Amino acid sequence: MGIAVYVLAFGLLLIGVYALVAKKNIVRIIIGIAILGYAVNLLLVLVGYRHGGTPPILADGQTSADLAARSVDPLPQAMVLTSIVIGLSVTALAVALAIRLYDKYGTFDMNDIRNLRG
Repeated sequence: MGIAVYVLAFGLLLIGVYALVAKKNIVRIIIGIAILGYAVNLLLVLVGYRHGGTPPILADGQTSADLAARSVDPLPQAMVLTSIVIGLSVTALAVALAIRLYDKYGTFDMNDIRNLRG
């Protein structure tokens, strides 16, 4: 695993930012937010990865110094789990707002919603 995975994560990050900035459809903006969250989660997991690393579980006859030298960092994994829950909540809120906007204005297009004024 080399730099290609970091390039993939950065590519996902750029796709998410593009969908967030350039698209005018609310559904596509929500999908862009989700892709952006997945890219950040992937980057966090990659930061904590160690080649040949083991899970941070202490076995018989093993000291904590040996474990720390060989194990992957569990903190980014815990942060990703928290981020997944927060991302799901944000996505649910955004979908609920999009449904309410569609009920009121009858469209998902942001340009049409801005022009209606009412």
